[in-house]
Amino acid sequence: MIQVHNLVKRYGDLVALDHFDLEIQDGEIFGLLGPNGSGKTTAINCMLSLLKYNKGEINLFDKKMTPNSYDLKRQIGVVMQNVAVFNELTVYENIDYFCGLYVPEKAKRKPLVEEAIEFTGLSDFRKFLPKKLSGGLLRRLNIACGIAHKPKLIFLDEPTVAVDPQSRNNILEGIKELNRQGATIVYTSHYMEEVEQLCSRIMIMDNGKAIATGTKEELKAMIRTGEKLTIELYDLSDSILEEIRKTDGVIHAEFTENRLTVRRVSGGNLLISVLDLLRQNQINFGRIFSEPPTLNDVFLEITGKQLRD
Repeated sequence: MIQVHNLVKRYGDLVALDHFDLEIQDGEIFGLLGPNGSGKTTAINCMLSLLKYNKGEINLFDKKMTPNSYDLKRQIGVVMQNVAVFNELTVYENIDYFCGLYVPEKAKRKPLVEEAIEFTGLSDFRKFLPKKLSGGLLRRLNIACGIAHKPKLIFLDEPTVAVDPQSRNNILEGIKELNRQGATIVYTSHYMEEVEQLCSRIMIMDNGKAIATGTKEELKAMIRTGEKLTIELYDLSDSILEEIRKTDGVIHAEFTENRLTVRRVSGGNLLISVLDLLRQNQINFGRIFSEPPTLNDVFLEITGKQLRD
């Protein structure tokens, strides 16, 4: 579906994309992760031929993508981070306008607009102006405008920024349904849980480069960091905490606000070792939480940065 090879994009002395490679298969929901300034949006704009680039090759649908590739662009839907609708037009009129850029025949366009309104849950708001919509509804309108023409390839650049949890869930379920209907989706977000929930494969970017690519399981298997264990305790002496830190495989341990948090290298069973040590020292404990490594742990270990910089 998408092949990007050796892509270089410079802004003066700043290298926004540094020999960037990407391959996305038909039918995937592909996640692009990275902090602000990592090159995600620049890469998307180059793929859409909205930006000129200095070097490299971009193919979509097995054809070279150029600014004049209108046959390819008709098959693409774009929902950018910033909401882009007309404030003077109603919900229906906005969707109809953007769909009309791809489907000029009104008779063909009308059922597509109606389906997009139904799909995004905007039926009760079709006559509303954008300024009358909540943030979540405005995001849904933005998505409806981008997908009404039934694109085969959809770029979604942080579509859930600043929306309430209910609207976020509705948007995520809608994205899954678009994929089930046959759309290939390129998805960027700062929300790790969204990417883990949605994406079949994920790329971590930083400084314009692809740092790592794989399924979430493959990415987590790349790092040294393993299980995170949290145990509720009434008290813990510095000497016992130091013993825990010296336990085989432990890479971090701290005790704050009546919670012991321990991290170990991947593999092995941390829980048994720590509980045995607490029992030996007659330390009572409460609830226990065990968490596998997250995508943020992967990103932090690989790049030394937090995902939400």
